Amino acid sequence: MTKYEAVIGLETHIQLNTTSKIFCVCKADSWNDPPNTNICPVCTGLPGVLPVLNQRVVEKALLLAVAMHAEIQPESYFDRKNYFYPDLPKGYQITQYDRPIALGGWLDVPVPASPAGGAYIRRVGIAKLHMEEDAGKTRNAGHLRQIDFNRCGVPLIEMVTNPDLRTAAEAAQYLTRLRQLLRWIGVSEADMEKGHLRCDANVSIRPAGSQVLNPKTEIKNVNAIDAVREAIEKEFERQVREVEAGHRIEAWTLDWDEEAQVLRKMRSKETEADYRYFREPDLLPVCLTQAQIDAAAQEMPERPLDRRARFMETYQLPEYDAEILTAERQLSDFFEAAATAYGDEPKKVSNWMMNEVLRMLNEQGLTAGELRLQPAHLAEIIQLVDDGAVNAATGKALLAKVQQSGRSPAQVVADEGLARVSDDSAIRAVVEAVLSESPKEVESYRAGKVTLIGWFVGQVMRRMGGKADPALARSILEELLR
Repeated sequence: MTKYEAVIGLETHIQLNTTSKIFCVCKADSWNDPPNTNICPVCTGLPGVLPVLNQRVVEKALLLAVAMHAEIQPESYFDRKNYFYPDLPKGYQITQYDRPIALGGWLDVPVPASPAGGAYIRRVGIAKLHMEEDAGKTRNAGHLRQIDFNRCGVPLIEMVTNPDLRTAAEAAQYLTRLRQLLRWIGVSEADMEKGHLRCDANVSIRPAGSQVLNPKTEIKNVNAIDAVREAIEKEFERQVREVEAGHRIEAWTLDWDEEAQVLRKMRSKETEADYRYFREPDLLPVCLTQAQIDAAAQEMPERPLDRRARFMETYQLPEYDAEILTAERQLSDFFEAAATAYGDEPKKVSNWMMNEVLRMLNEQGLTAGELRLQPAHLAEIIQLVDDGAVNAATGKALLAKVQQSGRSPAQVVADEGLARVSDDSAIRAVVEAVLSESPKEVESYRAGKVTLIGWFVGQVMRRMGGKADPALARSILEELLR
């Protein structure tokens, strides 16, 4: 049997997180707002209105182009893409066609090891990156079709990849890394559930090793990364069955039914000629100076994969730690600031971050940037534990107390009397009380059940509120039990 491989390209629509829409001053993000409440004559396409380009859209598009290593075009144009649909009030979409803001570029996608083989990097090329406006939304309500124009005019970046992906798993990894990058550089919330990041997948197959590009199908309306993986896998399997049965793959547009987990044919795939593109006469060209392009490059932060590699090299972190700590930019900044303030073993800071800080973030539903606990506070708590001023359990409790109060760790320790007790006479008095109240356990220990020493230490720690020096308590217990 012939072995086939998939040839996959993705078209992503990225909603920019600007305050207003691309060509008017209406509110851009209408999630949870009542239908048709964020609209005006411009975004609903009433006769006689003129669009005015939002400067922040261009700035965010430029920043994304830099992040994707794209070739920025000093002069780009808007065009009209003509098609008729109920939620497109003008009968055309303002987009960029043959002169977009950026061409080319790439994103390196780490693909983890699987039963099929080891880990590797897939470089995904970008064909073009362009600005456009969103259409509205059509909702079915029984026998009625309801139109919500709130989304009309919301600013989008459409980014089209080359057919460089070979598996559904690679496609899912690409979307995961793209979402991470969009949030990292601050151009989009990239929440697929809210439609901030939408994906269409173009899928074809060919015999493994062939370089031919066969007819492709386009999968639309996929709103989750896992759903993209599932839909591509099912379409790959369908195309293999069709080809093995002697049938020809037709260029259809397919709809993914998430609930039923099936693909359905929507229509035959349009060609570019169907859209009758022509220049938008109501908008001037977008002209970028070299100074603007240089400013965007200067604004670009260290990319997440670059920072992951640096954390592994500079701080000697395992790949797992580096991956977790660079999943989100504010968390990454928090770790680096804490590691710098601590100044000793970065792995120890990583352990506290991974086990304690991340648990706090998850339990309280916060991001690292919203914490009252500061990186310097974390470094101070670790140092207090290192110095023996507090024990590990008290140090972990300190995190919550600092987060709740905003006070420094040293102040909390002083105010609440949390410092470790290392006074011999104070611990000895508690040890004597525990032994006098536990004659059976003392007898068992002296009869040879030496593992009870842990129980005795626990009793002392409990009576002293966890503040006793456990090593000193153990030493005194062993002395008196002899």
